[in-house]
Amino acid sequence: MEKRAPQAASLLLEKLLLLAHVRALPAGAGGELPPPAPGCCDTSRFERGDLLEVPRTLFIHFGIYLGDNRVAHLMPDILPAFTDDRRQLQQVVTNKRLVLGVIAKMASIRVDSVEDFAYGGSVLVNRMDRLFKDQVLGSEEAARRAERLVGATAYSLLWNNCEHFVTYCRYGAPVSFQTDKFCETVKMIIRDQRSVLASVLVGLASIVCLDPTAV
Repeated sequence: MEKRAPQAASLLLEKLLLLAHVRALPAGAGGELPPPAPGCCDTSRFERGDLLEVPRTLFIHFGIYLGDNRVAHLMPDILPAFTDDRRQLQQVVTNKRLVLGVIAKMASIRVDSVEDFAYGGSVLVNRMDRLFKDQVLGSEEAARRAERLVGATAYSLLWNNCEHFVTYCRYGAPVSFQTDKFCETVKMIIRDQRSVLASVLVGLASIVCLDPTAV
């Protein structure tokens, strides 16, 4: 059971995170992006190296602001496996590309406008700094790290997602609090189920041992 817990967590997380991404994307290759949230794309409040996050239905999407209305962020994408054409790769990632990227465990660290990164959501700035305190790297260092990593990369929901990317760039340590929290929740559910089963077995044993009419 213990060995199956991480596998179950990974599979369930994959389905939930995929659902969260798909809901945030256009319905088709030529679909229009949702209208921007008021003030979401006011780049005057962003500084180069800022960590940006956009809350989704189930999870949060992260990126690093590079300046000049550009955001580096990690997205599942199958297209880099078939072409190096920058014009094709730079097009907005569609649902089909994203789904196939998750299945194939492939992604790209890409640079998009704040509008395309936000997909109609509200953008929050540097909210994770309070969790790392003195570990925040210089803004220029964070931006340069993000720029060096732009391109195709492996994708893992548990070990290499958009949150791992931004925490490495800004804090020097690739971590993902939302996936860690999700896995802990799954483990708690599994432990609770085992506790219930153990209680039932103990109860049945007690009845058999203490009640002579039960035999």
